[in-house]
Amino acid sequence: MNKLGLIIKREYLSRVTRKSFILATILTPLAFALFFVVVGFIFEYESDESQQIAIIDEGNIFKGVIKDEGNMYFEFVDVPLETLRANFEDYEYDGILRIPKIEDMLATRLTIYYYSDNQPTLEVETSIRSKVADNLREYKIASLQLDKAQLDALDMRVELDPEPLSDEGSDATSLTSAIAAGIGSIMGLIMYFTVFIYGMMVMRSVMEEKTSRIVEVMISSVRPFQLMLGKIIGVGAVGLTQVVIWAILIPLVMMVVNLFFNFESPAMGDPALQNMNPDDMQAQIGLAMQELSKQNWWLILPLFLIFFLGGYFLYASLFAAVGSAMGDDIGEGQSLTLPITIPVILAFYIMMVSVQSPNSSLAVWSSLFPLFSPIVMPARLAFNPPFWEVALSVVLLVGTCIFFVWLSGRIYRVGILMYGKKVTLKELGKWMFYKD
Repeated sequence: MNKLGLIIKREYLSRVTRKSFILATILTPLAFALFFVVVGFIFEYESDESQQIAIIDEGNIFKGVIKDEGNMYFEFVDVPLETLRANFEDYEYDGILRIPKIEDMLATRLTIYYYSDNQPTLEVETSIRSKVADNLREYKIASLQLDKAQLDALDMRVELDPEPLSDEGSDATSLTSAIAAGIGSIMGLIMYFTVFIYGMMVMRSVMEEKTSRIVEVMISSVRPFQLMLGKIIGVGAVGLTQVVIWAILIPLVMMVVNLFFNFESPAMGDPALQNMNPDDMQAQIGLAMQELSKQNWWLILPLFLIFFLGGYFLYASLFAAVGSAMGDDIGEGQSLTLPITIPVILAFYIMMVSVQSPNSSLAVWSSLFPLFSPIVMPARLAFNPPFWEVALSVVLLVGTCIFFVWLSGRIYRVGILMYGKKVTLKELGKWMFYKD
């Protein structure tokens, strides 16, 4: 056990003291901040390309009144279309918009025409469609002598308020599912990237020691299984250290950036949010915070940690086994890593479906299957799955984790000292049954 501790200490200290680790840990939050600033400027960028558009309103839909928008300027003209087109170069227009007269007030479609040698941009096209549609509605209401207030009353905003059938049922709100889906997605994403990033880190670490022949010296002092387990735990501790630092630095850096630049969130561009009353928006934020506080974090966080560790040990042991079988050429190991990466990718896609239907058969059985459960079950925890499903999933994951660590150890003890031979999956199967 003392030797295992020394291996873990060596793996941890040798990595956290590297310049590459320190730079990556510090520069990653700064990279996030830079990305946030660039994206913020992109979203706030306004085109400097001005558009002067002449409007021929044959049906007098706009009644001679239209507002300019951004760099688009509109002007009504009382000139025949053919004359305007023939002498277009004499005017300073970029395009001509012709709105034909409406023959049938009950028609649901209207084709308007835009004349220009240049293809209209998406911004121009969207703005024109929106302006014509809004004014066309007002024009029809006036022409058909309809009551605008009654028509506006037809646009109802429907909200769903779930209520329990019995006193034992959960008292949920319309935000409960959205909050749970958000929590589940974040947990699933953390698991997905952790398994890939730090599992591959374990594999590269094993390959480096094997190709540099350092492992030959180490094997003379410790058992191969101790070396593999120490490497998995040490690299995992490095990963946790980095994640904890990022969890503290990234929000702080983003807060500072937002304080200096005061970027508006892209989500605030949603018309539904823009038209929402400030009091209603504040109430929605309060309800969201209330829903977050209602979550059973004392159960969710410990279970997430269990699935995090179980998933990491399970896949990291497999990556370590593959790393021990690979030589100098990383390309040789693509066929060996494929069976490991496929379940991770499948679990990621199942996780995205599970947050939408957390109690579906696919979500339930996938959260019990040990190769999928480290990613799928954390995504379901916020939806309060039955206790027996969580307990069974934990038991199956722990048992499978122990089995795969033992299995990978048997592959590792042979592969770590084998050189100059291209290894196949069939060969790995034989290594499992070699006697000590």
